[in-house]
Amino acid sequence: MQLRPLHDRILVTRVENTTEKKGSIIIPDSAKEKPSEGKVVAVGAGKRLEDGTIVAPDVKAGDHILFGKYSGSEVTVEDVDYLILREDEILAIIEDSGKNKKAA
Repeated sequence: MQLRPLHDRILVTRVENTTEKKGSIIIPDSAKEKPSEGKVVAVGAGKRLEDGTIVAPDVKAGDHILFGKYSGSEVTVEDVDYLILREDEILAIIEDSGKNKKAA
């Protein structure tokens, strides 16, 4: 089954931060905060303005994003947890500066 978000909604999977270090305390999963980073899985067509034009979203599938702690609606489809956000709930796109460097 595939999910296709409507209008300005974005389908996201959460990305776990791996911050485990030697000698650190391991916190059980039930006490951990949910990550506020995710990977965009699918994007809706865009927001419809009052004059009928559609504004395409700034994010695309595959983007790594940062969103608010309590943003969106959680859904589970075929044992996979997703988050559905509106585009205005996304705080930033995380860009990897290492991708854009050219070898000298």
